[in-house]
Amino acid sequence: MDIATAIRTSLTGFVCGLIGFLPIIGIPLAIYALLCWLTVGRRYGGQWNPASAYLRAGAALALFGLLSSALLVAAAIIAQ
Repeated sequence: MDIATAIRTSLTGFVCGLIGFLPIIGIPLAIYALLCWLTVGRRYGGQWNPASAYLRAGAALALFGLLSSALLVAAAIIAQ
């Protein structure tokens, strides 16, 4: 993976993580953001990535969005 592809994938992961932060609605994009994080991590490895902070932030937001969605679903199930 060349550096341009790594940067583009990192920024895509960040944007998808931002939208994936929304509970329930953002689940598909949160999953895609985590896939971007895994892809860049595997293919780009230990090489320098100027957008790595954005990639980590997007993955963290996506993970938080998935966890909040799971909590909302669990709360809805318990409330019934």
